[in-house]
Formats: sequence, structure tokens, C-alpha cells
Amino acid sequence: MIQIEDKLISEDIFSEEFVCNLSKCKGACCIEGDAGAPLEASELDILEEIFPKIKPYLRPEGVEAIEKQGTSVEDFEGDLVTPLIDNRDCAYVIFDEKGITKCGIEKAYEEGAIDWQKPISCHLYPIRVTEYTTFTAFNYHEWPICSDACELGKELKVPVYKFLKNPLIRKYGEDFYETLSAVATEYFKEMEK
Repeated sequence: MIQIEDKLISEDIFSEEFVCNLSKCKGACCIEGDAGAPLEASELDILEEIFPKIKPYLRPEGVEAIEKQGTSVEDFEGDLVTPLIDNRDCAYVIFDEKGITKCGIEKAYEEGAIDWQKPISCHLYPIRVTEYTTFTAFNYHEWPICSDACELGKELKVPVYKFLKNPLIRKYGEDFYETLSAVATEYFKEMEK
């Protein structure tokens, strides 16, 4: 682990390579797994507030799931997550004409209906951030359904932290990302020795 301020960062963030390859995986991360997308407590009010504005962008079954369960739920471990449709798809998932999953929240954002892009856990994936009392841990989440993203990342030589530049800046700011990039440069120099 590498420490930057109060953040402990797994070296995998630098060493692993990753670029989403939606043409191959079809966005399986939005419809696979045993729970919805992790949510921060600060995102609960946002989801409540924007639901009327994103509702027209969602599938009828997504709207129904949200109206029955709420804009957020607790999973089996007590964590806050997005609700699911029939214990599978995220309720906010929509599909494009090629059958690739998209986020209904993000679609509303792109069209100017709202000013919030999507849950930060989705934007930061495959980094999983865990907040502890005295520090924040950044870990690389390896998931077999993302093997195509790993292959494309290797082919394009894009480390995880570079792939996630925009969401890292969105959450932690430009200064943090510049420091992270400088640390990555030193990390790669050390690996070459």
C-alpha cells in the first residue's frame, strides 16, 4: 500500500491496466452481482431529489422497483446500495440499441435534465473505496466479468488510475490526482530497477 495524506492506495491501482470494453461485456457490471451499486450517505438525498427528473429515462421495471423499494436500499450486509430489479439489474439501468447497459441517471445528466452524473462508486469502478475512521482505502476490484476490460487496458497500456482520471478528480480534486500521478511515476521508476 502507498499512502497519500490519509489515503492508503493499493499498488494494483498503478500496476493493473483497465479500459471498459462495453462492446464485449455489454455492461455486465450493472446487471451482475449480489447487490446494487454502493452508495455514499451523501448520495441518498440526491437520488430522492432527482428521481422525478430521471424517471422518464428509466425502464418501467426500474421505475416500479424504485417506487416499491425506494431510491436506495440496504443490502444483506447493511450497506447502502441502489435497488435491484428481480435481484439482478440495477433499477437505474437502461439499454441502448445494441443491448449495452447504460445508466439512466447518467443519460439524464448528459441531456441536461440533472447536474449529478451518477453514483461515485460506479464512476470509480474498478476502484473500490472504503472509508475508515482514520483513513480511506483504495483497492482494485478484480471481477471475472471485466476480463475484456483488463485485456483492452493491457493492449492500450492504460493503468487503472489513468483510466479513472475524471472520476478521481470528481471525487478528490485536481491536486489529489496530480499527487497520485506523481506517486505513480515514482512507483514505475522503482519497478524498473
